[in-house]
Amino acid sequence: MQNDGIGYEQRADDELVGLSQQGDGLAFSELIRRHRSSCAKLAYSILHHQQDAEDEVQNALWKAFEHIGQFQRDAKFSTWLTRIVVNQCLMRLRQQRRARFIDMDDFMIGDEPGTLELRDTRIGPEQELSRREVSEVLQREIRRIPPLLRNVFVLRDMQELPMPEVARELGISVAAAKSRLLRARAELRARMEKHAGCPGAVILTT
Repeated sequence: MQNDGIGYEQRADDELVGLSQQGDGLAFSELIRRHRSSCAKLAYSILHHQQDAEDEVQNALWKAFEHIGQFQRDAKFSTWLTRIVVNQCLMRLRQQRRARFIDMDDFMIGDEPGTLELRDTRIGPEQELSRREVSEVLQREIRRIPPLLRNVFVLRDMQELPMPEVARELGISVAAAKSRLLRARAELRARMEKHAGCPGAVILTT
């Protein structure tokens, strides 16, 4: 606990990030407490499997802890953490495409029922359809964002350019670029919320 008398739960995310980057483990724990639930919902919306989602959230949180010192504080911590969760889930999906799991009731490991794994490079039709639907919805809604906002979103969140470079590309100040980015994210979030039934649509709404 810090000596200024302010508890971790009263601090903003940005303050907790700063403390975490100084090695304060309790500050990082508070960040995780705040955001773990949304991470779990996001992971489940992508993987559709509770245990896989929990595993990848845990992996993402560990990576966030390892690399908190590299976090550029020109973006929200929640946005940065969301990207890590999404990347972990996408890696999991790529691994699953290379394996097919067949449950056999009469397959035993000692006295316990087990699962037989058979390698297969085929992508299931449901998984392929879900992935295509999410991609189509996301691309369509991005195209519908007004160009003034869309350009900064594409440069920052899709091409992952640093904010100063985004500002130079658009010929505006960094403050203006940040303002447009916030508006673009809010616009896309509102649009994606209309597709709540689409698998993975919550990626940009948490």
